[in-house]
Amino acid sequence: MTESPPGVVDLLGVLAYAELTAFLRMAEDASLLAPTLTDRAALGDVAATEYGHFRLVRDRLDSLGADPEAAMAPFTEALDAWHEQTRPGDWYEALVKAYVGTGIAGDFYREAARHVDESTRELVDRALADDGRSQFAVERVRQALAEDPRLNGRLALWARRLVGEALSQAYRVAAARPELAGLLGDSAESADLAGIGRMFAQITEEHGKRMAAIGLTPGG
Repeated sequence: MTESPPGVVDLLGVLAYAELTAFLRMAEDASLLAPTLTDRAALGDVAATEYGHFRLVRDRLDSLGADPEAAMAPFTEALDAWHEQTRPGDWYEALVKAYVGTGIAGDFYREAARHVDESTRELVDRALADDGRSQFAVERVRQALAEDPRLNGRLALWARRLVGEALSQAYRVAAARPELAGLLGDSAESADLAGIGRMFAQITEEHGKRMAAIGLTPGG
């Protein structure tokens, strides 16, 4: 901890809760929305990986002498709100949410980790390792779009809603947690909300690339 700037516990706390809630929501989506047992198992595998990443971050918090529950507590409201506001209505919305959510989280947490110590950066990278998980969602959605191109417009709109809600909640968290905001601006020394805005613009650009990869285009 002495080698890390302020905000490390906040970073690990929000990452831990993000992984925990991703596990819980994906497991629920797999159970309620998957059309086949194969699909249920596939999304269940992704959820299990998220839980493994949660345990990894939780154990690091323990090793730092931080209470994991206390570290996660400041972020529960914002992350729970995002999930409630983006509850998928069907299987394809669940797949897009899993894909988009993982991508946005990776952009956000890796940016913050640029300003922390090397061991924390390595932990964040391990917790965000994709291991081919996104390919599952990409393949399923692209197949669905090939079979029914009319899905494009609805799912593209859904993806825009996901990223919009995510950035809104992320900005809310950064504004309320100055030490975490300090990791997201242009330097680790100041909570530069203008710098955070530029970082969010980059996240939006990366989101557009992911939408192209999955086959979703505006007006398609």
